[in-house]
Amino acid sequence: MPDILCLGEPLLEFNRQSDGNYLPGHGGDTSNVAIAAARQGAEAGYITRLGNDAFGRSFLELWAREKVDSSAVVLDGDAPTAIYFVTHGTDGHEFSYFRSGSAASRMTPADLPTELLKAARFLHVSGISQAISECAADTVFEAIGIVRDAGGRVSYDTNLRLKLWPIARARAVIHEAMKQCHIALPSMGDALHLTGLEDPDAIADFYLNLGAEIVVLKLGSEGSLVAMSDERRRVASPEVAAVDATAAGDTFDGAFLARLVEGDDPFAAARYASATAAISTLGYGAVAPIPCGEVVEEFLRTGEHKNRR
Repeated sequence: MPDILCLGEPLLEFNRQSDGNYLPGHGGDTSNVAIAAARQGAEAGYITRLGNDAFGRSFLELWAREKVDSSAVVLDGDAPTAIYFVTHGTDGHEFSYFRSGSAASRMTPADLPTELLKAARFLHVSGISQAISECAADTVFEAIGIVRDAGGRVSYDTNLRLKLWPIARARAVIHEAMKQCHIALPSMGDALHLTGLEDPDAIADFYLNLGAEIVVLKLGSEGSLVAMSDERRRVASPEVAAVDATAAGDTFDGAFLARLVEGDDPFAAARYASATAAISTLGYGAVAPIPCGEVVEEFLRTGEHKNRR
């Protein structure tokens, strides 16, 4: 049984390279989290609906290679697997999505693997998991309830995408979900939109007051603020020559949860996750650059990154 279950929408990725060609790959925030956790040695699993098409089948092959449990994935013969394109410019990376009517957006509470959820130590979901459709939002809330009732813990990344829903609905749904989560993983950019606050400590207090036990506010190259009711610390991010930040936040989430499973305290887990995310920015794409645990440990010991997963 997986210790970490992730639920959401996987998307096939086409990432524009410096020569103008597009590199195919796999993405989707919560799928990236599951793979990042698995590459750190955690037992991870994924819950979604996929199109019964070549793109969907490629995800099943990917998760098999990555040792991510996909036994709860439902194949849908009437809806496609979503795709997206990534381009890069002076302002960072830009995403173009083709996901309307995707198989994942048709998820319902009836699709949920109740026994698998009851056995999980962590459920990880995100704002995107809930933004893709009303029935997907309901499915996430149902999954959260199942895990909480069974004594598991819930992790939530805001991952705000205003192209998917208006800010008023995003605030209402995400804040309600955050009231039910144990670990809040917002980014600074998301928090500015969702809370209207600019001070990192005030943002951390906002999510603690909603009910989270642990808040990790991701500050990009400035690291993160890890806050609990009785203690908080800034955790620095290693300096690297980043080329593509696609899925760096997802990589952080997966590594952070994997280290919590191993018994790390939140501050040690955040230090490890920061290194994992930094390494992931050294290559293009969401999944390919995510490092394995051996590479991260070596980086933490030596400050050097070896070009291998």
